[in-house]
Amino acid sequence: MFRSVDRQLLATLPTPLEVGPVLDGGARLWVKRDDLTGLGGGGNKARKLEFLCGAAVAAGAGALLTVGAAQSNHCRMTAAAGAKLDLPVHLVLAGGNTGEAMGNQLLSTMFGAHLHFTGHGEADWEALEAARADVTDQLEREGLAPYAIPIGGSTPVGAAGYAHAFVELLDQCRSAAIDPTAIVFTSSSGGTHAGLLAGRAAVQAKGESVPAVIAVGVAKGVNIGQPDIVGLGNATLELLDNPARIDPADVEVDTRWIGADYAIPSSAGDAAVTWAARSGGWLVDRTYSGKGLSGLLGMAAEGRFGAADDVVFINTGGWPALFAPAGIPA
Repeated sequence: MFRSVDRQLLATLPTPLEVGPVLDGGARLWVKRDDLTGLGGGGNKARKLEFLCGAAVAAGAGALLTVGAAQSNHCRMTAAAGAKLDLPVHLVLAGGNTGEAMGNQLLSTMFGAHLHFTGHGEADWEALEAARADVTDQLEREGLAPYAIPIGGSTPVGAAGYAHAFVELLDQCRSAAIDPTAIVFTSSSGGTHAGLLAGRAAVQAKGESVPAVIAVGVAKGVNIGQPDIVGLGNATLELLDNPARIDPADVEVDTRWIGADYAIPSSAGDAAVTWAARSGGWLVDRTYSGKGLSGLLGMAAEGRFGAADDVVFINTGGWPALFAPAGIPA
């Protein structure tokens, strides 16, 4: 279905698909455990990093460099990928150096990453990307030949990981004898969303039935259509040499669950964090997966799904942030 592209095998795949409790309205919940991808504590970024690191190694990179929030899961997992591939890693982070690493920062440090604190706000992605460009220039002057990865690894190369993940998930659903109505997940930088829609388009083009793909937006950019999910997904299909294309009508982003802003906890998200822990022993964080799950639970309460439906939630990971300051709901 997809042309082979450069890839480094970093993740433990396939991740499990677990049955959960019945939701409000009677739908049955399934949880795709992408928090169990293995690399550096797990999370959805491992799938992206397999292809991003494949491209980096193929290009002869001397280092990996990326950017994110102070408790970025993507940065933590990039650090782990660098450790596995014996490549130095530089992380450009929001906020300042508190002098005591916790959560994802602690793990990134354990993996040997170099942390560059910018002082910029968590939601100031434009400034963070500018800082990434500055550090990239600095490392190039030092002769390190860095492979620079934008926030969330959301490029066609990174999104290829979730085109493959969509196919993996449908195979598991067939084995479980279910035909899911919808796949729900958390979206911030858009790469997971674009990859899932690319995989969906490729499967649909073969004449197979496919579920709806519903993103719960937790960043202002994705909630106003940035990046262009259709463009990113179609570029991913082009990279994978698949002729299918995404119908813009298939892009759905539920924007109601972000709360005050990116990386600011919400009451609904915090309730979902507790619900996950007590309903299935699942760990979700307050920035990403907790807010995404709150969207799914809210949609179920509104009657979006019925008793005949099976709904898949992709747990994209993020549990290390629970062990950072204010990581646990009060």
